Amino acid sequence: MNRAGLEAALESLPGDGHIITQVDVRDSQEVNAWIEKTVSVFGKLDGAVNIADVFTHGTCLRDETDNTWDFIMGVNARGVFNCLRAELNHIKSGGSIVSAASVDGQAGFANASIYCASKHAVIGMSRSAAKENENIRINCVAPGTSQSMLKNHTAVPRQTIAFLTTIIFNRSVRTPMMEGEGMAEAVEAEVALQVQKRPAEPHEIENVVAFLLSDEASFVNGAVYNVDGGWIC
Repeated sequence: MNRAGLEAALESLPGDGHIITQVDVRDSQEVNAWIEKTVSVFGKLDGAVNIADVFTHGTCLRDETDNTWDFIMGVNARGVFNCLRAELNHIKSGGSIVSAASVDGQAGFANASIYCASKHAVIGMSRSAAKENENIRINCVAPGTSQSMLKNHTAVPRQTIAFLTTIIFNRSVRTPMMEGEGMAEAVEAEVALQVQKRPAEPHEIENVVAFLLSDEASFVNGAVYNVDGGWIC
């Protein structure tokens, strides 16, 4: 966990109506306490963005380990489950939740079986939850390759969680499983599958998330918005 990164993010935000909290999304008690703290500070919860994420590529299914399965599914699938459950117990009617899926959650990709499974789970959970909550919109954003994949490979896993007014954001993490030249090669191979032949800029994904949170998307529910340069089409 990178406390310095959290504090730097806090300092970059305008005004003083923000709080930061480090949370292991795999731990339901930590997640519940985090959501309760947010509601206690701000009085309500209007929206949430669940994008804590870990990934690995390059290992075929027969060579995967139990530890890798537990870690990736723990963060990507159980983590989203913990967050959705806690958020739905506090979010007000008319609220909106966005979770990070992936193009990998809509197809199969060689040497990425566990990550694909975790993102299929995110989509399935989100669509099912959308059916259960008449006045709360629950959607997914599904990026392809992004510039942050190249810039955010680090030997120390990070989870950065920032609160903006009453909207919660949890930020993705990159693990030592895929770094340096291996990451660059993976991104290059993935870009070749896209129509636009480049990684997404972070703001291109952020804009879609902001739209899904907003009243402009008031009749969008149970959707998966691809931000992938024409990868899944």
